[in-house]
Amino acid sequence: MEKYALLLSSWYRPLRVVRWQVAVKLVYEERVETLASYDETISSPSVTWRIPAVIRHVRKTPRRSHRVTFSRANVYLRDGHQCQYCGKVFTPSELTLDHVVPRSQGGPRTWENIVTACRPCNGQKANLSCDDAGMFPKKQPRLPDSLPLVPRRFGVPAIPIQWLPFLEGWA
Repeated sequence: MEKYALLLSSWYRPLRVVRWQVAVKLVYEERVETLASYDETISSPSVTWRIPAVIRHVRKTPRRSHRVTFSRANVYLRDGHQCQYCGKVFTPSELTLDHVVPRSQGGPRTWENIVTACRPCNGQKANLSCDDAGMFPKKQPRLPDSLPLVPRRFGVPAIPIQWLPFLEGWA
């Protein structure tokens, strides 16, 4: 099974996932410190190391403004895979995106104007305004501060238990 390491900024903010070989190289170069390790080890003739699970940059990295990327999958996550008109939960293949203010009326494709809708509700609302259709979203659409933790966001099939303490509050 392939092992990955969670790379954190110097402020402990999750940055990305790297393969274990990259993590070992960064530790060896003293560019990162190991915060958690897997039970498995790797060996050379002179040294044995545990495979790093969570590593953190040693030097300060510039803070970037964190803004959640607008995408279909992220809108579904924000809305909990729930149709914002009927309130039922669906699989991604059964969902669509709906413009609260229709594009035909100048509605933009933004976090504040897009909601998750099932196909029947989206078809019923069509290109009408909420007032004209008599259909209003359950929650006001907004730009999320963060999204729920989903293993696929990190490109791994399941999040290792060693990562969980370092992901609290970020996901």
